[in-house]
Amino acid sequence: MTNSTPGLDDLDYRLIALLRTDGRMPVAKLAAQLNVSRATVTARMERLQRSGAIAGYTVVVQAQGRADAVRAVTMVEVDGKNSEQIIRRLAGFPEIRGLYTTNGRWDVVAEIETPTLREFDELLRKVRQIDGIANTETSILLGARKELG
Repeated sequence: MTNSTPGLDDLDYRLIALLRTDGRMPVAKLAAQLNVSRATVTARMERLQRSGAIAGYTVVVQAQGRADAVRAVTMVEVDGKNSEQIIRRLAGFPEIRGLYTTNGRWDVVAEIETPTLREFDELLRKVRQIDGIANTETSILLGARKELG
């Protein structure tokens, strides 16, 4: 992914979220779930690929992540009742590996993984700029004591 993804709108983020769930989903099914034409989905996918927002498609066979990747959890406080909209936006970032709703002080917890600290910093900047996010707190994961998988 390039360092910037200008011009992404809600439809782009929803499309990316669907592709993250099933990268082999047929265009017709994507179009039906997004309530747009197949031509719109195809054009969006091509534009997202050209811009670098979609860097490629892959198969994950074993536990995700590289040993030298920057991994973290970010707790997100949502302003008002925008949780679903915020979750859709966050799901569009390929670096966000998991999203969880929670109770207590934080509304959403995001699992993040980036190849470098620079890309991690850039992602956090983008996340914090999303309208409707009131506050965040991030902890970098230093070492695994037990990995599930």
